[in-house]
Amino acid sequence: MTELTTRKRDWWLIAIRGIAAILFGLAAFVWPGLTLELLVLLFAIYVLVDGVLSIAAFLRRPGQSPSMLVGGIVSIVAGVVAIIFPGLAALSVVILIAAWAILTGVAEILLTFRLHERVTVELLWGLAGLASIVFGIALIVFPAAGALALIWFIGAYALFIGVLLVILGFSLRAATPMRI
Repeated sequence: MTELTTRKRDWWLIAIRGIAAILFGLAAFVWPGLTLELLVLLFAIYVLVDGVLSIAAFLRRPGQSPSMLVGGIVSIVAGVVAIIFPGLAALSVVILIAAWAILTGVAEILLTFRLHERVTVELLWGLAGLASIVFGIALIVFPAAGALALIWFIGAYALFIGVLLVILGFSLRAATPMRI
């Protein structure tokens, strides 16, 4: 069974990850006045769901590269830390989110290279990984951004990634290997 075939079976897990990201992003825009502590809780719930779904996708395909597992573990650890220490200073939250985004982006890019078939969805997965890394770096470079700007930035990122993951999920469902 090829990597693409096994990924196609799990298209719905990727789509659900995207829907969770879209819901998180919409919440950030609808309620911009949320306290940073509540934003941390929303972020924690989102990355916990993302991590559990990533690990579920990994466990459905034994013998594969551990990049999806690592990304899932990183997401769960980030979520647990955010729940246990909700009163951390804003800078700590920014660094936590930045580290999670960068590590998740690296895992997604590594996963792109694992696909042996040349399929058009590889570009979407690589783009999602690159967007995560750019988002993480931007948070590190501009940590003093106002709380409202940070909430909107995180919301925009979550919406963008969410849309990409939903498209990726449905693209994987319909994907066929390209003949070179």
